[in-house]
Amino acid sequence: MSGGDWFVPAQAYVPGRTARHPEGLFDPIRATVHPGMGSDALAQSDAFRHGLFYIEHGFYWEAHEVLEPVWMALPDGGVERRFVQALIQAANGLLKLRMGRPKAALRLCGIARALLPETRAAQIMTVGADRVHAMIDSLESNARCEL
Repeated sequence: MSGGDWFVPAQAYVPGRTARHPEGLFDPIRATVHPGMGSDALAQSDAFRHGLFYIEHGFYWEAHEVLEPVWMALPDGGVERRFVQALIQAANGLLKLRMGRPKAALRLCGIARALLPETRAAQIMTVGADRVHAMIDSLESNARCEL
């Protein structure tokens, strides 16, 4: 993702290693999601856009924080909801790997992959499924190397 006005925390939060962010720090970003928003509007929300940005820049805990309201706003059972849940699980897996927990990262890879459409050509909420599959492939490979 390029461009945009990004809120970038001073550091990535890694449980047990770095200080946790102040309570409410991400509330303005999370507040860009409102009940009743459709998937197109959610894909353009600061919460979703920041979530992608945070994943790409190593802010995995932060990505989960801002993607959660997007996931919660999407209808149950929809492909978009499963896709955002896959992004959250992948971010969690990347965080677990950073924390030195490769088995947990591998478990989360399986969960994330099961949530994604099998076809890598799918485009969901402006994001190619191939991009998320590739991220999970890389995470899985790196986690296996650390076992």
